[in-house]
Amino acid sequence: MGVFSRVRDIVSSNINAMLDRAEDPDKLVRLMIQEMEDTLVEIKASCAGAMAAKKKTQRALEDHQERARSWEQRAELAVGKGREDLAREALMEKRRYLQRVETLEDEMGQTQDIIAQYQEQIAQLEEKLATAREKQRLLVQRHVHARDRKRAQEDIRRFETSDVFLRFEQFENRIERMEAEAEMVNFGRTPSLEDEFARLAEVEEIECELEALKAKYGQRGKEDRPMRSE
Repeated sequence: MGVFSRVRDIVSSNINAMLDRAEDPDKLVRLMIQEMEDTLVEIKASCAGAMAAKKKTQRALEDHQERARSWEQRAELAVGKGREDLAREALMEKRRYLQRVETLEDEMGQTQDIIAQYQEQIAQLEEKLATAREKQRLLVQRHVHARDRKRAQEDIRRFETSDVFLRFEQFENRIERMEAEAEMVNFGRTPSLEDEFARLAEVEEIECELEALKAKYGQRGKEDRPMRSE
């Protein structure tokens, strides 16, 4: 397949439709990018070759134009010297160079058309390549996102189906048991001397408070009793 045919097929291809049909979109877009890059390198090389050929033709054209002018000057010189025979030969040489000039001008025009076509194809191909690279970037992002989501769902499912929560419950029961054991440490312990005095002080405070209440209640009772008449 020629380079122009490949470029035409690439440019006319619908990347989105191809990716929708592909079993492995990421692999397909990588292959497409590689094909575009290879074709782009080839068409740029062909364009550079055409531009070099144009310059070569341009130099040949200018050389033949100069030679045609030179023979025309010789013909004028021969006429001035009365040598019509030489003037005739010089004019014939001039015509041959002019004919060659016309051929080179046609060749120049064709080469310029080819260069323009190459440049147009390069621009289209670069645009298509940029689109493919953007698609590749989006595919990579989607792939990473899908992989992370899959991993997260697998972790969630593993926690749901594992004995993780059972272990938490066992650990909580163990802590409760340790707390109960801590409370039982002082159970049945003989009170110390300080504990005894603290208990006595507490009892004395309560007794004092009780006597105060009784005295207050007794005083109020006396006030409430009616006085006996004489």
